[in-house]
Amino acid sequence: MRLWTSWMVSGLLAVCVLVVGCGPATFVVGVTPGDRELTETVVVNDRGWRTRVAMIDVSGVITNGRQDGLFMEGINPVAELHEKLARAARDDRVCAVVLRINSPGGTVTASEAMHGELVRFRERTGKPVVVAMMDVAASGGYYLACGADRIVAYPSTVTGSIGVIMQTVSLKPAMDRIGVEATTIRSGPIKGAGSPLMEMTQEQRAVFQGMIDAFHEQFVSVVDAGRSGLSRAEVKKLADGRVYTGEQAAEVGLIDGLGDIYSAYADAKRLAGVKHADLVLYHRPLDYVASPYAMDPSRGTGSGETTINLLSLRIDRSSLLGSPVTFGYLWTVDGLE
Repeated sequence: MRLWTSWMVSGLLAVCVLVVGCGPATFVVGVTPGDRELTETVVVNDRGWRTRVAMIDVSGVITNGRQDGLFMEGINPVAELHEKLARAARDDRVCAVVLRINSPGGTVTASEAMHGELVRFRERTGKPVVVAMMDVAASGGYYLACGADRIVAYPSTVTGSIGVIMQTVSLKPAMDRIGVEATTIRSGPIKGAGSPLMEMTQEQRAVFQGMIDAFHEQFVSVVDAGRSGLSRAEVKKLADGRVYTGEQAAEVGLIDGLGDIYSAYADAKRLAGVKHADLVLYHRPLDYVASPYAMDPSRGTGSGETTINLLSLRIDRSSLLGSPVTFGYLWTVDGLE
């Protein structure tokens, strides 16, 4: 029996090594508490006594769906933002929020929902919100940022990408070559538009283009409302889908200034009218939080996987491709047309 148990333990450890590789990992063996209620950790002690600034992370692809990973129950980004903002609203000690964004955007509706949550939080509580942009805060990430009182970015941050994208593929040419034919029975010429099994007609394309144009106008309106220093005409000129560095964004007025997490933290205290306030980070139990730079470890794994730097953007967008057609406020460099 002892030999069998030993083999079982060895096998489990071998699987863990294969899954994790050489990266750091935390394993909990036994019964773990089912309570996943948010907790908080003071990451900057500023002699705030009972006054706090809450830091909330939005990272990865923005979708209204749970992003599960291997051996891990994922989270719904929209639901998580709502939960964290609700906690900051209830806590009388919290005088302001730093919203740290590291996202290339996501679906149109999820971006709109998160922006609405942020605007309602500010209106309901009167607590200022300062956005701290990290590597990327583009498209839907920038859409969300426009709901804040102030936006700060690193000079190297990639932001902007004010536009809408819809991508689909057609397998019809390949099917024709191998002699495969798809039969579709539909109620009208537009039903099933965007299916990879048939070529898109001009009529179908016109319908989608009209929707894309409407969503783009909505994006422009959000930026126009959030950036008081820019006219709608100026926003439209900037909203051609291009990305900007943080330095460029500051020059054209898409953000308020250059800085880092500490700059955003200082701005949040200034807007709240306080000199001292501890910086607290909201996170899940068992998450390791040792500094203000700690991020939610569940990000970057599973169906929401995102690897971002200036040279590459790799997104496993299985959650975005669950239907033939998805409209996205998303910065993508796939090169598909």
